[in-house]
Amino acid sequence: MNDFPTKANLMQSMRSLELAKRGYDLLDRKRNIMLREMLRLMKEAGDIRKEIEAAFTEAYEALRVANIFSGQNRVAQAAKTTPEWNDLSVRYRSVMGIEIPEVRIAPPPEHPHYGFQTTNITLDEAYIKFIWAKKMAAQAAALENSIFRLSSAIKQAKKRANALQSIVIPRLEEKIRYISSSLEERERDQFAALKVIKSRSK
Repeated sequence: MNDFPTKANLMQSMRSLELAKRGYDLLDRKRNIMLREMLRLMKEAGDIRKEIEAAFTEAYEALRVANIFSGQNRVAQAAKTTPEWNDLSVRYRSVMGIEIPEVRIAPPPEHPHYGFQTTNITLDEAYIKFIWAKKMAAQAAALENSIFRLSSAIKQAKKRANALQSIVIPRLEEKIRYISSSLEERERDQFAALKVIKSRSK
């Protein structure tokens, strides 16, 4: 920055100070909005973790029962005949410019691909429960990713806001004080010189 005490530099410094203060206010608001969103997602993630634990517990219990009633070999054979279910899709929404993932899960097939003659309803129940557990796990993964992204963005915004508040704004204020005092002193010297010239001319 040019600290030479001129009115042009004073005006430029005042404009820079105004922009810096406005930038700090915007960063502070952005950080607060992201923080609120992150806290909401953290609460949601905490709730869904409990659901995941319950969902997988129920799913594995249902699988255990299916193994008992249908036999492990038949359950394994049914699993082999079931094609991979690529049902997950991810879209993004923006929170203050930060892309937050949202997972969408397509409805499962109406009928399993395994045969019904060698299996019974216990395998169907296990199949349904594992679909639900998979949905919970996908949602939890998206939430964890969103929280991580927001946390990183909040830290970055805080770092920039602190730099503006602690370094940029104080330097600009000091520069404005220096230029203003220098200009005032110059004006006093010029006024005094004019008085001397006038008195001599008389």
